[in-house]
Amino acid sequence: MRVLLIDPDPARAALVAEGLEGIRPLEVCQIPVLEEAQIADFAPDVIIIACDSPERDTLESLREATEANPRPVVMFTDRSAPGLAEAAVQAGVAAYVVDGLASARVRPVLEVAMSRFELMQGLRADLAKARADLASRKVIDRAKGLLMKERGLDEEAAYGVLRKLAMDSGRPIGAVAADLVAFANVLKGRDA
Repeated sequence: MRVLLIDPDPARAALVAEGLEGIRPLEVCQIPVLEEAQIADFAPDVIIIACDSPERDTLESLREATEANPRPVVMFTDRSAPGLAEAAVQAGVAAYVVDGLASARVRPVLEVAMSRFELMQGLRADLAKARADLASRKVIDRAKGLLMKERGLDEEAAYGVLRKLAMDSGRPIGAVAADLVAFANVLKGRDA
């Protein structure tokens, strides 16, 4: 496991590193401040941030750094202010621990954060698929409506035409429907 440990305090970083002992294989890279280039270069499996109190700029940098390549993030902070925990979660932090850094707690918190991260990634993928399916369904319904209007078909027959076009072309029915809607818009003089 590759762990990027971000902490400006060497003593606190050593405490976190001690809590990681026993994890094999383990490679830890410790840096004092969050650097997007270091995240990209090291390509960690997990990021652990230990700090006195997270700054909004740090959280924004974290969000930007992990947006394209999400990974579990654990944050140990000595103190927090109202709204910072929510901001941390919005930035991608999977575990936010206030005034609870002890070497014995590092590994269990890390395990929970990694499990929570995997669960959230699965939920995000499911949501993205549901949104794509809904968008496809809307386009298919529009294409069926066009076929029903222009050819005088009922809904079942219009869907059959779309399904046959999709099978004949070897493409998904949503893509065929999107093409049909786009062509209809072009013929009507609208932008696709």
